[in-house]
Amino acid sequence: MTEEPSPPRADSRGDIVIITGLAGAGRETAAHALEDMGWYVVYNIAPQLISTLYELRASAVGRENRFAVVVDPRSGPFFNELSDVVAELRRSDIRLRLLFLTADEPTLVRRFDSVRRPHPLQGEEGVLEGIRREREMLAPYRRMADLVIDTSPLNVHQLTMKMRSVFGTHDEQRLTVTMLSFGFKYGIPLEADHVSDVRFIPNPYWVPELKPKRGTDTEVADFVLGDANAGEFVDRYLEMIAPALRGYSAENKHFTTLAIGCTGGKHRSVAIAEKIGDELRRIGHPVRIRHRDLGRE
Repeated sequence: MTEEPSPPRADSRGDIVIITGLAGAGRETAAHALEDMGWYVVYNIAPQLISTLYELRASAVGRENRFAVVVDPRSGPFFNELSDVVAELRRSDIRLRLLFLTADEPTLVRRFDSVRRPHPLQGEEGVLEGIRREREMLAPYRRMADLVIDTSPLNVHQLTMKMRSVFGTHDEQRLTVTMLSFGFKYGIPLEADHVSDVRFIPNPYWVPELKPKRGTDTEVADFVLGDANAGEFVDRYLEMIAPALRGYSAENKHFTTLAIGCTGGKHRSVAIAEKIGDELRRIGHPVRIRHRDLGRE
């Protein structure tokens, strides 16, 4: 069962997400998803320290503070005070969300068996007894949670996507594309997911008045994009890359780098990367444009 959290409060001076729930239900996966979105995450601390650590972080970053903490019974007797800490934070002007992760017994037993680790509360008994003991111990926190996620049917990628959909900003929920121009004479960029060669386009380098200019200059861009083959390349490239971008989003890939290369990375690749980036922005993708070799000539 999943319950959606309340919308943000307009007067909130920051965000705290407290992640708790059953061992094996995905607490670390959920925390890593927040880290990947830029949240500051602290693992397995005493609940009494949450406010102090949050304020230290807030003193550095202000209202944009996004702070998450994983709290579970491993913190020993301190864990019993989590309910008081949650109540105190809810009275403040901080936006607090308590996230509780759970899963059914067969799923949890299978997960512990797959990693060959004991349940932290099983003691001299079996994994199932530890799971049941922890479920009973955590029942009050499930009832007070703002969001309950049953991870039984979810793999790690699906849980990560769920975390992004609930806690991410609009842009963080979408695939971000980096358009990277480069010069082949300086080497192919290792970080590229796709590499394309635009050295078939007439080179502005051989036009005296364009040679000193760059692909970001209007005169060079007009020259490059005015070529019929260049225009067709851009159109076909956008058609070709569309299913890949959809697939990346479906597979929980949130960043991709598309590299466009020419000889020196000054004219043709720069103009084409800018054009493709503009078109991708127009259809709704967050786009970053980086010209790796511009200025190296």
